[in-house]
Amino acid sequence: MTDLLTREEYKALAAKLTLPTNAFIDGSYRPAQSGETFSSVNPATGETLADIAACSSEDVDFAVSKARDAFEDGRWSKLSPGERKNVLIRFAKLLTRNRRELAVMESLDSGKTIFDCETVDVPETIHCLKWHAEAIDKIYDQVSPASDDHIAMIVREPIGVVGLVLPWNFPLLMLAWKIGPALAAGCSVIVKPAEETSLTALRVAELAMEAGIPRGVFNVVPGTGPEVGEPLGRHMDVDMVSFTGSTETGRRFLHYAADSNLKEVVLEMGGKNPSVVLKDADNLDRVAAHVVNGAFWNMGENCSASSRLIVEEEIKDALMERILAHTREWTLGDPLDPEHRVGALVSSAHFQKVCSYLDTDADVLTGGKSHDGAYVEPTVLEVDASSALAREEIFGPVLSVLTVRGFDEAIAMANATDYGLAASIFTSNTKKALRGARAIRAGTVTVNCFGEGDISTPFGGYKQSGFGGRDNSLAAHDQYTQLKTIWVDLADDEDEAVG
Repeated sequence: MTDLLTREEYKALAAKLTLPTNAFIDGSYRPAQSGETFSSVNPATGETLADIAACSSEDVDFAVSKARDAFEDGRWSKLSPGERKNVLIRFAKLLTRNRRELAVMESLDSGKTIFDCETVDVPETIHCLKWHAEAIDKIYDQVSPASDDHIAMIVREPIGVVGLVLPWNFPLLMLAWKIGPALAAGCSVIVKPAEETSLTALRVAELAMEAGIPRGVFNVVPGTGPEVGEPLGRHMDVDMVSFTGSTETGRRFLHYAADSNLKEVVLEMGGKNPSVVLKDADNLDRVAAHVVNGAFWNMGENCSASSRLIVEEEIKDALMERILAHTREWTLGDPLDPEHRVGALVSSAHFQKVCSYLDTDADVLTGGKSHDGAYVEPTVLEVDASSALAREEIFGPVLSVLTVRGFDEAIAMANATDYGLAASIFTSNTKKALRGARAIRAGTVTVNCFGEGDISTPFGGYKQSGFGGRDNSLAAHDQYTQLKTIWVDLADDEDEAVG
C-alpha cells in the first residue's frame, strides 16, 4: 500500500499545485476560442480552484480535425504495436513519477478522499495503462479455415477518431479505462471530461505528450454537455464515442449517432445493484464489511455501488447489528485527511439531489443527516420494495435494506430493476451461489464479496446499465477496432472459378 502523508502535508502539497486551465489540443494548451471559462470548485470548501476553458462546438471541430490529421498520416495509428507499447510504458512511468500530485489534484477537484485517491484511483489508473500497453503486441489476428485455393485473413484496424466522454465520480480511473485500449489500438482520442472534474484529465494529457504520444493523438476539450458532449456525439468525422455516466445522458448519444453518421457507441451507465445475503452465509461480520464497503466507498458515487441489501429474514437482525457497527468505521470529513473514508459529494447540485432522498418516511437505522452543504452521513434505511429508495439510483452513501423469505424471492427482487450492472450474492452453498449468479441479470456478479473483477475481466451492464461493449479486459480493445476480412485467391488462372 502507498505510504500516506499527514493531513498537514497534503494541505501543503495542495497549496503548491499548478492547476491546468486550458484545453489540450494538438499537443499544447489552448484557451477556448470564445475566451469563455467556467469555475472548477472544490466541493469540500466551496472555493474556486481554477477557471477552466469553456469550450464549444468550434473547439470540438478544431480538435476533431487535428485528431483526424494525426490518424490519417499514421504518426500513431501506423506505428508497430511494439512502438506504441514502449510509448505507453513511458507514459505510465511518468504518471507514477507524478502520482502524488495527481492524487491531491483529484481529491481537491472531486471531493474524493485522499485515502482512496492514493490507494485506489491513481495506482489502478497506472496499472490499467500498463496492462493495455503490454497487451498490444500479444493480440493476434486470425486466418479462417478457407479452401486450399484461398486465404482469408481477419485483421483488426483502429476504428479512427474516438470521443471519450467521462463521468465525474472516477475522473482518472475512467480516463484510463478508455484511453488505455483506445491508444493501444492506434486511435486518436478527444476526451470530454465532466465539467465538475476536468483538472486531472488536462494534466494527464500534458504528461502523455511528454511521454512521446504525438500531437493530435490525445486531446482534452473541457466544457458542458450541450457545448462539447453533444457536438462530439453529432460530429460527422468522429468514428466512435465511448460514454460513462447516467442512463439519461447515455440515451442521447444513441440519438446523436442516429442523427449523424451512425458512429459506433459504447455506453456504461447507471446501476441499482443488489447484495443478496442468504441465511446460510458464512461469517456475517465479513459479509457486513463487504456490504458496507460496497455501499459507502467513494461516498456511494459509484455505478456499481451495492445500494440495495436483500437479506433473508432469519439472519436479518444479526447481519444488521454488524452492518451498523461497520458503518460507524466510515468516518466523514475533510477529504485531505487520510483518516477519513467519506469525503464531500461532488457538487452542490448533487448534494441537494442526494439529500432529497433523505426526506423520507423510511425507517432510518443510522445516518440520514447532512453537514456543511457538502457531506452526507453513511445512511442505512429499511425500505419497501415499491419505494423510490429501492428503485432509483441515488448515487450517494445510502443503503436500502429489503427483507425476503427465501432464495427465489431474493433473486426475483435482485432482478426487479431497470438496471443490470453489478450484483453480489453471499452464501455457503456453492450450488446456490452459482445458480444465483447465473440467474441475476447483471454484467458482473461477485460471490461472497463486493467487487468489480479486475482489469482482466470485462465490465459493463445488462438492460439500461450498458450498451454496445465492455470496458476492461481484452474485450475493451474490440470496441476501438474494426474487423476486416482480407480474402486472397490462390487458384491458378486456368483453374479459377467465380466465387
